[in-house]
This record gives sequence, C-alpha cells and structure tokens, in this order.
Amino acid sequence: MARECEICGKKRATGNTVSHANNRTRRVFRPNLQSIRALINGATSRILACTRCIRSGKIKKAV
Repeated sequence: MARECEICGKKRATGNTVSHANNRTRRVFRPNLQSIRALINGATSRILACTRCIRSGKIKKAV
C-alpha cells in the first residue's frame, strides 16, 4: 500500500543506516502523514497530508 501526501505527493525515501563501524544497511525514511478533515472543492473529506503541507497553509481545514 503506497501512502503518500495527497497535496504534494511526498512519499517514502530510501537511504542507508551507517553504523560506527561504517556498515551500511538499507532503511526507509517515511513522511509524517496525518489524517485530517479538509475542505476540498467546498466539500469536507478526509485526506492524508504531510505536516509540512498542514503547517504551511496549503490545506483549508474543516471545522
């Protein structure tokens, strides 16, 4: 199941965990997604949005 921000499309990114001995193992960086009620085209709906989009005001929250 691919979970991504419905506003900006941010999704998981991959990289390495690097130990003190410089061993590298793969890891996943996941976006901080929150389920919020937002106004989309005048209607209220639940969407998954990253906290950056919520904080920057790209979303009009439903009351």
